[in-house]
Amino acid sequence: MRIKHLAVLPALLLLTVFTATAQTDHVGAFNKLPAHPRILLHKGEEKNIQNTIKDDKIWSGMHQAILTGSDDLLQKPVLERIQIGRRLLDKSREAIRRIFFLSYAYRLSQQPQYYQRAEKEMLAIAAFSDWNPSHFLDVAEMTMAMAIGYDWLYDQLPPASRTAIKTAILKKGLEPSLDAKNNSWLKAEHNWNQVCNAGMAYGAMAIYEDEPALAKQLINRAIETIVLPMADYAPDGAYPEGYGYWGYGTSFNVMFNSAIEKLFGKDFGLNEKPGFLKTAGYLENMTGPSGRPFNYSDAGGSGGLQPAMFWFANKQKNPSLLWVERSRLLTTDPKTQVGNRLLPAIMLWGAGTGIDKIQAPASTMWVGKGKNPVALMRTSWTDPNAIFVGMKGGSVSVNHAHMDIGSFVMEADGVRWAMDFGMQDYESLESKGIKLFGRTQDAERWTVFRLTNLVHNTLAINNQHQRVDGYAPITGTSTDPSFQQATTDMTAVYKGTLTKANRGIAIVNKAYVLVQDEVETLDQPTTLRWTLLTPASVAITGNNRAELTKDGKKLILEVSAPANVTMKTWSTDPPHDYDAPNPGTTLTGFEVTLPANTKTTLRVALKPANAAGETISETPLDKWKKD
Repeated sequence: MRIKHLAVLPALLLLTVFTATAQTDHVGAFNKLPAHPRILLHKGEEKNIQNTIKDDKIWSGMHQAILTGSDDLLQKPVLERIQIGRRLLDKSREAIRRIFFLSYAYRLSQQPQYYQRAEKEMLAIAAFSDWNPSHFLDVAEMTMAMAIGYDWLYDQLPPASRTAIKTAILKKGLEPSLDAKNNSWLKAEHNWNQVCNAGMAYGAMAIYEDEPALAKQLINRAIETIVLPMADYAPDGAYPEGYGYWGYGTSFNVMFNSAIEKLFGKDFGLNEKPGFLKTAGYLENMTGPSGRPFNYSDAGGSGGLQPAMFWFANKQKNPSLLWVERSRLLTTDPKTQVGNRLLPAIMLWGAGTGIDKIQAPASTMWVGKGKNPVALMRTSWTDPNAIFVGMKGGSVSVNHAHMDIGSFVMEADGVRWAMDFGMQDYESLESKGIKLFGRTQDAERWTVFRLTNLVHNTLAINNQHQRVDGYAPITGTSTDPSFQQATTDMTAVYKGTLTKANRGIAIVNKAYVLVQDEVETLDQPTTLRWTLLTPASVAITGNNRAELTKDGKKLILEVSAPANVTMKTWSTDPPHDYDAPNPGTTLTGFEVTLPANTKTTLRVALKPANAAGETISETPLDKWKKD
């Protein structure tokens, strides 16, 4: 039954619909689409996955983990509409996980218990009063979940269930996206745009035959507007919001691109957007030998399997992009991955990929410019004790950014010596009344302990915060294995406290890490604080020296500077009741008072135990070799 939705829309919403039809008609003549299933995996294409499962024990193990995860869902109570704060998002995400898993399990096994359980889940969700359009990510993910289940299980669903699910997709998913009060994400340059456009497009593809005009409108709208966040991958693929939100925004962008290309036979130029395909190199290089990511901005401290990387590797015909995913697949139990709501997509995009044939990347350095430029360097891809450094420039004003300009993480001997706290759970702060997402200099966001430069591996001048309106570009890099390096000009970030501030970080002779800061003071004495956040135990062992120990390993922090520095440690106990605790961590480094109108170079060497005798390089930054 065709649902007559336009008759019940309010006048203002009608105007929105008709105004939007003036958009470019990208999908054009595609008035009749393939029968269900039409999203991501067409009928009969299960054979490709089955062949991969049969021939490869790694993929067989992952497939079985999804089936086992689906079995575990059979006895769980269906989802309920329980909102936490302003979000229903945890329920929407669990909806994708449950329905995607169960739909996959049915299509690959043809066992009826899977589609029956998915149907029960979808009918419960369809009965929710709404999907929380005031926080539209919740609607987007719920719509994607329902669209996958409706499309993949279409032939099995009874007519009454089809109608209920289709109506919910339309009324609680698609139509709310036409209301201006819910769709400011259409103009966003960040993950909200990617996730919400993907969710709405999936809903439109699922019910296309019943609502062709609306479906075409929403798909065209998505093609036109998703290019806004995609522009931020230029020029090299560095994702401004960091590792955690790469896994969110980019994964949903790939879900969108993959489904669109599968359905219409073309990508409408989206895959060729500058930097987009290159972003796989960014994500791969963001992971250190320990398996932990460079978790700057709002990101967690642990890494995870990324199904989207298989899509990128196929597009670029470059299996070496999967070196980190290979490690995760070979060294972790597939059952540990079943919390990933997009996990079944890895079976679609990874089918046919021989895990044992993936080779290590050729380059040990990756540099990406853009809104939050990064330089990622290591001494080896295959040595678990390799030195790894990730450093960043950029701006505090970027979505989800911290005051971490010039900050870095560092590993050696299998230990992450220089770390980043990463994010604090949003609800833990919002429930205490913290306005978390302001970006002005005086925003309440900067009262949160974990977010300022005072607890990142960078500089604080006169105990002041970095400037929100500043930007630090990457100014030079070198891949020379004897002096891998990157430099950044942080002057604009310290406007009003320093005349100049430049930082360079290098891996010297594959032996130790050098952090070199060159600063110029204003016309007054200046107190400079240099900090390193570490999970190690710290002992001050000299006027310019500290020893860090962890897991039976040692790192020497040695300062070479003309000024008289005072070595210090600082507590990481947070000052507010809304701050998260930080057990097992220490801030170490030094303070120094610099005279007015002076130029000073501060060099810090981070030396693993076997490099204790290395002489610290004293080359000025402007003499560092550049590629």
